[in-house]
Parts: sequence; C-alpha cells; structure tokens
Amino acid sequence: MLNVLGSLDTLAYVRVIRLQQRHTLTALFRFISHTGDGLPYLLLAALVYWNEPLHYLQFSGSLLLAFLIELPCFLVLKSLIKRDRPFVRVTEATKAIEPSDKFSMPSGHTAAAFLMATVIAGYYGEFAVIAFTWAGLIGASRVLLGVHYPGDIIAGAILGAGSSIIAMGIVN
Repeated sequence: MLNVLGSLDTLAYVRVIRLQQRHTLTALFRFISHTGDGLPYLLLAALVYWNEPLHYLQFSGSLLLAFLIELPCFLVLKSLIKRDRPFVRVTEATKAIEPSDKFSMPSGHTAAAFLMATVIAGYYGEFAVIAFTWAGLIGASRVLLGVHYPGDIIAGAILGAGSSIIAMGIVN
C-alpha cells in the first residue's frame, strides 16, 4: 500500500514539475515560499496586537501553543520517515531553492502555514479564505520549487491544522 502511494505521489510530482518547466515562474514561487518563513508570522502577530489587543492574548497563546505542539511532532516525523527529497530520487527533478534539511516528509513550511491559517480562521473567520489560499500556495510552491512531493504537502497541512485545532481547544 505504501509503495502504491509513493508511486502515485512521485507521478503527481513529475506532472507538476513538467507543468512548472513549461511556465517559468520560479521567482514567483520563491517569493510565495519565503512568505512562509518565520518573519511574516511575527509581523502578523504584531499587526493583530496593534489592531485588536483584546483578542491578542488568546490569538497569540493559540499560535504559541500550536507551534509548541507542531514543532516536536514535525521533528519526530522527519526523523522517523526519512523520505528523500524529490531532487534526490526523481531524475527529472531539480531544486530551485536550497531546503533547510535533508528529508521531505512532512513539509515544515506547509505545516507552519496551515497552522497559521487555521488559527486565523479560528479567531478571524472573515480572513479564512485568504489565509487558507495563502497556505495552499505555500504548499504548492514547495512542490513547484522541487523540494517536496504532493504527499509531503498534505502531511504538513494535516500536521499544522491539527496542531492548531488542539491548541485552540486548550486555550479557549
């Protein structure tokens, strides 16, 4: 069963990479991917504090607890699964960015983005579509940049959203 899922994941990856190679948008994908780095999360927390200090403690507490849940799970999963990145296994693959670690499953950028999107949706539902679209674009960019399979993105999204749901349940 895992071999079949792995084969389907690789097939999907190769199809996406072929699409990306036809439409050279690498600079855009890099920009989108970098919006999932740590600094934008801090800026968003500061923006919430500035605009709505009454909900800031619950919002920031949920974010902090969600990251405290997600990060150890992410590290354990990476060390247990040890899935090589696509550019290591797939002959057609090239990486357009340098990943921060050796293994691909789950996607840390996607986990963090879906964590943030889920907390935003939980406190500010009117921004849910924007937040989840952004998180999805970060996940897609990681595949299009050659550093993740689609399955890594799905695993990261589940990890991030799940951590947020648990955290918000505790904080609220």
